Amino acid sequence: MSCETLMISIVDELRYPRRWYTKLATIILVLVVFMALATAAIAGVLTYWIVKPQRTSSEINMASFPGKPDEIDFTVTGVKPSERKGWFFPGLRGAPTVVLCHGYESSRGELLTLVSALQDHQYNVFVFDFAAHGANDGITTFGYRESDEVRAAIDVIGRRSDVDATRFGLWGYNLGAYAALREAENDNRVRAMILDSVYDYPKQMVKIGVEKTGVGGFPLMVKSAQTTFEWINYAYKDDPPLSARLPQLVDVPTLYIQATDEPELGAITRNIFMKAPEPREQAIIAHGNFVNLPDEEKRTYENRVVTFFLTRLPVNAVPSATVAAKSAKTVKASN
Repeated sequence: MSCETLMISIVDELRYPRRWYTKLATIILVLVVFMALATAAIAGVLTYWIVKPQRTSSEINMASFPGKPDEIDFTVTGVKPSERKGWFFPGLRGAPTVVLCHGYESSRGELLTLVSALQDHQYNVFVFDFAAHGANDGITTFGYRESDEVRAAIDVIGRRSDVDATRFGLWGYNLGAYAALREAENDNRVRAMILDSVYDYPKQMVKIGVEKTGVGGFPLMVKSAQTTFEWINYAYKDDPPLSARLPQLVDVPTLYIQATDEPELGAITRNIFMKAPEPREQAIIAHGNFVNLPDEEKRTYENRVVTFFLTRLPVNAVPSATVAAKSAKTVKASN
């Protein structure tokens, strides 16, 4: 049989299978293609649910709420929607400001007890909602664009005359921790940080999100969801992991918190801690997610946060030249 005749025979058999093994191979091929398409479709739906979580809006009566907060409007360049609202809780005039960055599927309103604990020790405190959280529409990028939101928040607070514009502290949980760390690596105004359950790549949070749905064990499901997420955020395809830029945080005191009931995030946090420069601290706690802690554990957590900032970001440090200049300008204007 010539080669040409053989090829024709093979093609004919593939088009119209007659032998049992050809039929079996065809069935297997059809099943593989079907499973691949089904996996891609399910992963696409899961990714959409993950990047667009259910939102809960947090509103308070600004006039009656303890701490006398101001509502601050600010704009985030390059993010849609771009308008943000935050709550500024004033502390000692000229004191540093601690910006609290809530976690995934959370909101600013769930951090008010932590706000009060810090404000009681004379810190200025600022909280706001990320995109796709609280009252904000949009989708989450698990930190890529959220770091721009943190920078915009620092910028707007830094223009006030009653804060030290050169000294900020950041606290964040998972999504908020990634955004805080990404911003701190490029902003020398950040002088101290607490990173609770931080991760290295945003796609790691996608994996955790898929696994929580119970379908993470299906072949290629996690990888398909991560690929979809990376396609959505193609502009950041060349971004290195956060741990690659950790040397830029030298001399920035950082507390890394890992929870034993969140083993995957805990392991990632520990790896980042091991690569981090000094001064660094580590805390291992039993339960993650501050907002869901029982009252006693929540108070212990708040005390840990306040103690760290009191030690690493003192309230009563010598006012910076920027604050002094702003204060002088304000006094002159009032006269």
